[in-house]
Amino acid sequence: MRLTNLLLAAARVVVPKDYRFGTNRPWTPAAKRLNPPGKKRRKVFVEPVATEDWSVFRGDTVEINGGKDKGKQGKIIQVFRRRNWVILEGLNTHHRYIGKTVDYRGTYIASEAPILLRDVSLIDPSDRKPTEVEWKFTEEGERVRVSVRTGRIIPKPVVERRDGIVPQQWKDGPKDTSPEDTLENSYVPSLKTLEEEVMEKMGIQENRRHKRSYWY
Repeated sequence: MRLTNLLLAAARVVVPKDYRFGTNRPWTPAAKRLNPPGKKRRKVFVEPVATEDWSVFRGDTVEINGGKDKGKQGKIIQVFRRRNWVILEGLNTHHRYIGKTVDYRGTYIASEAPILLRDVSLIDPSDRKPTEVEWKFTEEGERVRVSVRTGRIIPKPVVERRDGIVPQQWKDGPKDTSPEDTLENSYVPSLKTLEEEVMEKMGIQENRRHKRSYWY
């Protein structure tokens, strides 16, 4: 198991049985406010989609199949696999007031609402038209997405991290530490004290002996 997967498994949040997933992370105050202890909300039935069968990812371009934005194309900015949701940048928006008080009406903002996975279709980059996809293996054994309509491979999107770095395109510079130097074991544990190590390194000989002491 890779270290990343191990850390993700250790950090997995345990939610109550009747927890209702939304657009907020389970550990955030907004999610806790919508799911207070003891409150039972209406069950939401979700069609199970296996992890290996999930065909769209953050950064993909898709087309909306229905609703007020039918036919429009947009980029996926967030994926919620627990609810089969995707959020598209600037599409399927709803407007609301935030920060409303007695003396202030609030700020009118627009935010994207989730769309079900079955209501979007992946765009084939070769002709910019929606298509169904299936997973296949290349001769080298790599698992790729293939357009059913054109038979072309649709590569997974390259997504930047929050710091703007694309891991797949990163190249080490002259001041970057190489993986070999990082994994090198340069520390040798010792039972000697710091003073004894300094004396040994500087060639200092200590001929004095500690004076005997008694506890009684």
